[in-house]
Amino acid sequence: MLVLGIETTCDETAAAVVERQADGQARILSNVVRSQIDEHARFGGVVPEIAARAHVDLLDGIVASAMKEAGVGYGQLSAVAAAAGPGLIGGVIVGLTTAKAIAMVHDTPLIAVNHLEAHALTPRLTCALAFPYCLFLASGGHTQIVAVVGVGEYVRLGTTVDDAMGEAFDKVAKMLSLPYPGGPQVERAAAGGDPTRFALPRPMLGRPDANFSLSGLKTAVRNEASRLEPLEPQDISDLCASFQAAVLESTADRLTVGLRLFEERFGTPRALVAAGGVAANHAIRSALQDVAAKAQTTLIIPPPALCTDNGAMIAWAGAERMALGLTDTLEAPPRARWLLDANAKAPAGHANSRAGY
Repeated sequence: MLVLGIETTCDETAAAVVERQADGQARILSNVVRSQIDEHARFGGVVPEIAARAHVDLLDGIVASAMKEAGVGYGQLSAVAAAAGPGLIGGVIVGLTTAKAIAMVHDTPLIAVNHLEAHALTPRLTCALAFPYCLFLASGGHTQIVAVVGVGEYVRLGTTVDDAMGEAFDKVAKMLSLPYPGGPQVERAAAGGDPTRFALPRPMLGRPDANFSLSGLKTAVRNEASRLEPLEPQDISDLCASFQAAVLESTADRLTVGLRLFEERFGTPRALVAAGGVAANHAIRSALQDVAAKAQTTLIIPPPALCTDNGAMIAWAGAERMALGLTDTLEAPPRARWLLDANAKAPAGHANSRAGY
């Protein structure tokens, strides 16, 4: 089974061809990603209109490159998959419309993929992980703990009630005048800082649910920064280190609760899986390793290129769905919001629409 995957939900324009073999094993034949960081850097964040226009300009060439690198023709494809949401609606429309055109012209099945499902299934692309397992998804738009029970079977155990984790890192970086994208800059500055200098809050610590909250922590950093103005370089490093330490402690606590909730409902997870751009943070990786060890389970983190947005994860999710006979019509709609767990409800105190993804 050969599947072309297209990803345009945010600021990466990506396409890939993935082969799913008869035994369920996977082979990535191509995975082409074009980041738009340079286009958005001067604004300190992603501008939806700029992102959508860049997808229009770039996508045809990237799809062509992915097909050429894979060495296959459109007639050989078993399906074409596209991220149909959640995400910035302009970009989602570009990718899904392109996939529909390819499917229609070449009479190929279309699969409209939930971007979150693609993240959830990525470990099965890299190491054929069996169900069920626990997913920690942390990125600029998402912070969730999800029980991955099977293809199309997901139970959200926890989510953020306000800011996503990657969003909080980016906003802290911006308030401290660090370059975009902020996450790596905060991590870099934290390496030279004192994590004990500022007594920042640990949101939601000790609560019986597995939800996250980061808005208050972000505000606490802002208050400390305002009190110290003008900031010296060491102040910035210490603020970043203190912020990151608070995130690590909160994450460890929330995941410990999430894994306990998982075990109560589904038994021991096959693994704890981390995905999303925040999983590239080395300090967070180390904290996750400790959590997994205490829970007596394995930590699996896909390679960085497959943690962040990419076409291979979309293609693989499409292949997994097609293997079960799950395809879509050309009427499949683009979605700005699309819950992975259809039964999930916004947590009490939810104030950010992004948290409802």
